[in-house]
Amino acid sequence: MKTAMLFVKTVIAWAALSCQAGFAQTSPGPAAGLQNAANEKTVREYYTAFEKKDWNSVEQIFADGFTFTSPLDDHISIKSFKERCWPNAYKIKQFDLDKLVVNGDDAFVIYNGWTTDGKLFRNSEYFKFKDGKIREYECFFGPGINYPNSGK
Repeated sequence: MKTAMLFVKTVIAWAALSCQAGFAQTSPGPAAGLQNAANEKTVREYYTAFEKKDWNSVEQIFADGFTFTSPLDDHISIKSFKERCWPNAYKIKQFDLDKLVVNGDDAFVIYNGWTTDGKLFRNSEYFKFKDGKIREYECFFGPGINYPNSGK
């Protein structure tokens, strides 16, 4: 009887410890934290460069093979981005980042943008990184004037 009780207690203890180990969460290592911080910095630098109308800084942030996608554009190149989208920089006063979530080589941003004539637009954007630079960038227009170039 004592052997049977010892066996049952051992099985219960083993099950409890197994369950606890199964629910244990691991935190990302220090390298993941550094990567997230670096990519967050890059996203913030992108918006600052747009506010300052600094194309050279924007161009340095983009990786080789960069593409931009929006409801108006489908995976356009840096050259097309500069021609189609960059002129909007001169109509933008500032960005107020509402949410910025970075997970490794992915970042998601929701922001309020303000035009030079005081109009508000709210967009969300998704970035993919390669070697610390923006490789892919998708913009999703939200409420407001939608896109500074739309003339609304």
